[in-house]
Amino acid sequence: MIVVTGAAGFIGSVVAQRLNEENFKDLVLVDDFSKPGKSGNFSHKQYTERVDRDEFFPWIEKNHRFIQIIIHLGARTDTTEFDRTVFERLNLNYSKYVWAACLKYGLPLIYASSAATYGNGELGYVDDHHIIPSLKPLNPYGESKNEFDKWVLAQSRSPFFWAGLKFFNVYGPNEYHKGRMASVVFHAYNQIRETGKMKLFRSHKEGFRDGEQMRDFIYVKDVADVIMFLMKARKSSGIYNLGTGKARTFLDLVRSVFQSMGVEEKIEFIDTPLDIRDKYQYFTQAEMTKLRTAGYQEPFTSLEKGVEDYVQHYLVKSLRY
Repeated sequence: MIVVTGAAGFIGSVVAQRLNEENFKDLVLVDDFSKPGKSGNFSHKQYTERVDRDEFFPWIEKNHRFIQIIIHLGARTDTTEFDRTVFERLNLNYSKYVWAACLKYGLPLIYASSAATYGNGELGYVDDHHIIPSLKPLNPYGESKNEFDKWVLAQSRSPFFWAGLKFFNVYGPNEYHKGRMASVVFHAYNQIRETGKMKLFRSHKEGFRDGEQMRDFIYVKDVADVIMFLMKARKSSGIYNLGTGKARTFLDLVRSVFQSMGVEEKIEFIDTPLDIRDKYQYFTQAEMTKLRTAGYQEPFTSLEKGVEDYVQHYLVKSLRY
């Protein structure tokens, strides 16, 4: 069986569906299943068992002999949450327990890190283990992810295969429940549908014009494909970037949404909120050489194609993947 934590969430539910499509049906889904907004993400999946996240570790002790791999995607992902104790419990310590279980029972592990670990990018966006201790994330969420990466690299013993994935700006189906933390594509679609226009943050940094702040946007189906590759290959353990390797502007993204919706472009600019202005990233771009060297050679979906698929096949129809 394959265990997916965070299976009711955005990326976890897409990975579960991708596993089903490759005929992996013996899945164990781990999450907090009490939130009704997430139910549509797993109700149509094929799986063996659902396990509440608070019951997961006793469950592992009883069932570890049947587990093939743990794909640990469960985490608190709210970048506007500043209570560090929440992240310490759900991101850092929980992940340490998952790692310890994999080590104890000889299980491979794939886990979610984040590009938020890179902070404002003073050290670049290279997935070199040597720079991880020097990174300075801009919020407690990024700190929790980096603290776990640092802890992993400090361990003298590791699972026989493990991979940490620094997700860049992931967008795509199954993020209806994420509220403010949903992707810009999701918010753009809803704003354009309701008002006929889109508001973007204006630039407060010299060298960047309004709307030309840049991110490495990656389609969630590509994320799932990389996880499938690593699950099958199980070689070259380490921490990997997971983006496209090509930064695009918010203007590019929003124009793709307008085009996919068949709506005339109308964009306005507003001030970046003060509570996030000093923590706002103006540029992110994954260095992807490491993953390519490990053997992943599939092309990544272009921003235009990804937005078109997401808007026309999911958002317009209110469907999930």
